[in-house]
Amino acid sequence: MRQRVKPDAGTLVLVADLAGTFVFAAEGALAAMRGNLDLLGLMVLAFATALCGGITRDVLIGAVPPNAIRDWRYPAIAFTAGTLAFLTHSLLPPVPERGIVTLDAAGLALFAAAGTEKALDYRINPFIAVLLGAITAVGGGVVRDVLLAQIPAVLRVDIYATAALAGSLVMIGCRRIGVPRTASAFAGGLTCFVIRMIAVWQNWQLPKAGAF
Repeated sequence: MRQRVKPDAGTLVLVADLAGTFVFAAEGALAAMRGNLDLLGLMVLAFATALCGGITRDVLIGAVPPNAIRDWRYPAIAFTAGTLAFLTHSLLPPVPERGIVTLDAAGLALFAAAGTEKALDYRINPFIAVLLGAITAVGGGVVRDVLLAQIPAVLRVDIYATAALAGSLVMIGCRRIGVPRTASAFAGGLTCFVIRMIAVWQNWQLPKAGAF
């Protein structure tokens, strides 16, 4: 019988998950305001953007009920970030596009690291752990874009899910050569963030049909 681990995530996963939850919830709330949604719509979008990726990951690895449902801190942080974004929207100047991209890249990096680490904790094959890291990172954004009636960003923008995959791969590689867990997660998250930001700066694109 395959060895199971306790369903509670370790400290590293918990910190990255909660930090990513706040960042992505704020990003989702900003997207809701750009879409002219009301307060309820903003809260729904903040929750979905922050937590749907992690819920998908937990269901796939059998960590049920998912942390986002079992642990009150996840929805509390998501709704707090959404509320703060709503209350400060009229008091502060609009967040520039560069700021939103940076916020999104930070959330992407945090969730890629958290998703990969939790998959490894559940003895998932490293190759699948990389995929689960990417799913954790982009899942909430996909749901956000669907709710806003947009083509998901992961399918149309410059290097996005690829950055999450690269970060997860670096993290797995570091773990395989004996780098400590925290340092591996930091290296993977930093790789994801840097690749995403450089891709926006340099307008990197993946090949498309008819480009050759």
